[in-house]
Amino acid sequence: MADLLLFGNVFVEKKKRNYRERIEMTDLSDTQIRSRFRFRRDSITYISDIVRYDLQRATKRSQSISVEMQVMLALRFYASGSFLEVIGDTMGFDKSTVSRAIDDVTNALIAKKDRFIKWPNHEEILKSKQNFFSRGGFPGVIGCIDGTHVRIQAPFEDEAVYVNRKGFHSINVQAICDHEGKFINIDAQWPGSTHDSHVFRTSEVCTFLEENHRGVEDGYLIGDSGYACSRFLITPYLHPANLSEEAFNTAHCRTRNAVERVFGWWKRRFHVLHSEIKMKPAKVCKIIGACAILHNIAISLKEEMDDEDEEDVNAAVHLAYRGPEDGRAIRNFITRTYF
Repeated sequence: MADLLLFGNVFVEKKKRNYRERIEMTDLSDTQIRSRFRFRRDSITYISDIVRYDLQRATKRSQSISVEMQVMLALRFYASGSFLEVIGDTMGFDKSTVSRAIDDVTNALIAKKDRFIKWPNHEEILKSKQNFFSRGGFPGVIGCIDGTHVRIQAPFEDEAVYVNRKGFHSINVQAICDHEGKFINIDAQWPGSTHDSHVFRTSEVCTFLEENHRGVEDGYLIGDSGYACSRFLITPYLHPANLSEEAFNTAHCRTRNAVERVFGWWKRRFHVLHSEIKMKPAKVCKIIGACAILHNIAISLKEEMDDEDEEDVNAAVHLAYRGPEDGRAIRNFITRTYF
């Protein structure tokens, strides 16, 4: 009778709990861990320590889920983009547990954003200038800016504004990377139909640069022609009129490609960013942010990446510009001086 419940005059058999066999880190080889979660064993422990205070369960239940397992479930979702039920079946958890773990880990990482995604200090800016010049031949660059789209399922509210120019629903993500490939700024809150230039104009980083950029000596961002040329964001010539301007565009493109490579690394490591994320836009934006934080952590921990650059950096760049702080004037000065 212990397994029967009485409802009115009807006895209903009580549903028995089904405890699945769970996969632990100790059950997997180093190769399997990196293939499934995109991080080494010690790196997963490091990430778990970062979010441990936020995720520690205050319970004495024998079946409570550890912080490491919560992180592994979230990493498996970020790495694969699979359905939550599929992840649960392969890891030994039900769908609701997987969903809760992803939400909790994502929120815990987002709370640490300022620790891992931050604007460079003076020393880091000098290092970026030197590295970018050594690799692409373009002087004074502190970061490369571009936008990328992350596909989402059609939302119920404001569906039309999420349709981008390629015809699918997405979040338009603005990112700025440094010479190491780390994100120094990321803005993931705009629907797919929003133009890159509008995202930048209304961003916190644009406001920061307008208020704090003193001149050429501070360096500048480089971006494609979708942005407006300004004293702190240099774009290519739309119609180069001579060989110098063509050389400028070539070096600009070669240097700016750094952010395209970063997007490639980022989306290969976290395949959820390649697939259609079947969640509400607000939750998708948080997942994008969490993956950006993990991308920077991966670089800091020297996790392997495809197509890594091994070039030596030994060039120093010093700009001595005296003139109006206008984007086009600065672009012409760079062209005259270096190309």
